[in-house]
Amino acid sequence: MFIFMKKTLTKFILSLVATVAFAFTGAQLSQPTEAHAATEISYSKIQTVAKAQLGKPYGWGSTGPSRFDCSGFTSYVYKHAAKKVIPRTAQAQYNKYKHVSYKNIKKGDLVFFGGSKRSISHVGLYVGNGKMIDSQNRGVVTEAVHAPWWHAVGYARVGNVVAD
Repeated sequence: MFIFMKKTLTKFILSLVATVAFAFTGAQLSQPTEAHAATEISYSKIQTVAKAQLGKPYGWGSTGPSRFDCSGFTSYVYKHAAKKVIPRTAQAQYNKYKHVSYKNIKKGDLVFFGGSKRSISHVGLYVGNGKMIDSQNRGVVTEAVHAPWWHAVGYARVGNVVAD
């Protein structure tokens, strides 16, 4: 009888310890973590860095700070606003990030242009209200995403950009 009670008590204690450990683990997972907070990207910082480049000249292959090509501009903005290194070319940026539909586009998303998804030739930074900031032959400018001279082929989200 004593052995039976000892086994029962042991099982009860183990079950209790497991339940308490599981409960604390669950509570721990529900708390925001520094890693999660670090993945958030401030849209106001992106906008500030992007707008500061307006009017700078275009330069093929240039990554700033005095002149930019299109992907050099988007790379520069994310590096300086969010400490995030993104691929150097428009095609590589398109290939790397999660694609979103135009109806789900958010400020800070990338807008891609070209003949098809396999031949991306231009990228811009969406700033809301159907507009983007990009670097093209006129330099860094704000313009409509659906301007007649552009053929948008996709949109992508670099990270968790949050309004602040």
